[in-house]
Amino acid sequence: TTDAENVANELRDRFQALTAALKESPQPPPEASLHFCQDFCQVLVEHAGRWKTDEDPLPLLEVYTVAILSFAKAASCLSSDCENVPLLLEKLALSCAELLLSVPQHVPGALWEEFQSSVKLAHSLLQESGSTQLRLLSVLAQQDGVWANATLSSILSNQIPRTEQVHEYLESEGPALLNMRINPKPKPHLISSYKNLWGNYHNSLLKSVHLDYLTIITEKMSDEHFQYILII
Repeated sequence: TTDAENVANELRDRFQALTAALKESPQPPPEASLHFCQDFCQVLVEHAGRWKTDEDPLPLLEVYTVAILSFAKAASCLSSDCENVPLLLEKLALSCAELLLSVPQHVPGALWEEFQSSVKLAHSLLQESGSTQLRLLSVLAQQDGVWANATLSSILSNQIPRTEQVHEYLESEGPALLNMRINPKPKPHLISSYKNLWGNYHNSLLKSVHLDYLTIITEKMSDEHFQYILII
């Protein structure tokens, strides 16, 4: 068993203990939910801080994976009157997505499969209560890898996919995820590693492809994130 696996197992146990305490709490549901969120964040920060993510970000991905599924399993016991619940889940999902998009190496198969299964189950559990915060991660989890989509790969390699393919790809990605790909916020140590990738993606998507693609983006993704396209 690796150190990362030991940390993941310990983290899972601590989250389970928090969930058990939540279920037995004598406090009103909103207050119990607030304390759960506070304790959840504290445990997450403690475990995430054990790893130097600039040297090896993959253990942090496992931490996020465990945290997301643990939170989803506790969701049915959390009060909808506690505003920290959806806020924490949203921040957790965005942080995980940003990490995935900035990882400089291929995510190993076993870890990616764990991420996929955990996110799919968590998304299913949360949808039962009407939560959509994991939609972005759910889109990623449906792929064989963060950059494995065939249409995306074609764009990155400066090929010209069919308009229909791009249309389908944009609809499946959604504006939030596509915007994160085009306008990444990598940590300083990753900027040099990803400079060429971001440049190729930006240039091929916004400069080299047919005008039809820009039309698709502006029509199908009218979100404000894409308004900058009109002035390029």
